[in-house]
Amino acid sequence: MGSFADDVGAYLRRELSARRPTVPWETEYRIGGTPVDLGGRTGERLVLVELEWRRADPADNTAKLCRHVAEGSIEADTVVVFQLFTRYYDLASGGVSSKRKNAEFVGRTVADVSDHVTYYPLDFDVAPPKRGGDRPDGWRDAANAIATAICDRLDGSSAPEE
Repeated sequence: MGSFADDVGAYLRRELSARRPTVPWETEYRIGGTPVDLGGRTGERLVLVELEWRRADPADNTAKLCRHVAEGSIEADTVVVFQLFTRYYDLASGGVSSKRKNAEFVGRTVADVSDHVTYYPLDFDVAPPKRGGDRPDGWRDAANAIATAICDRLDGSSAPEE
């Protein structure tokens, strides 16, 4: 993803660790040999966070999670998946790209057919620079806001977005 995306992932890990210290958060969390950007397990609840930076096909990330759920390689009573979409997926005319819509469709389908999976697509208010570009101002504020949104949903204070 690039050094900035790696730094944002590490920052989110630190923020989530500070806010939910009982969860051992890891970057590049492995499920069946496949890395997920962030993950943590507490008891029988597994929390996974995919950061969609500038990916050509973000639905692939939700599809891989679906595959691992179907194959039984995710051993947890509850799996909570957060898919964070940067402003890269916003359309200039309003709305979001079909790439994001497809990813959300796959994620919601997984949650609909599995009793133990919850899926949350979230807006991550960062416009990722192209390789070598400057880091946008306010990215730490956006990361703090997304960490708050994740924790709110883990606490059950927000229902999945529609």
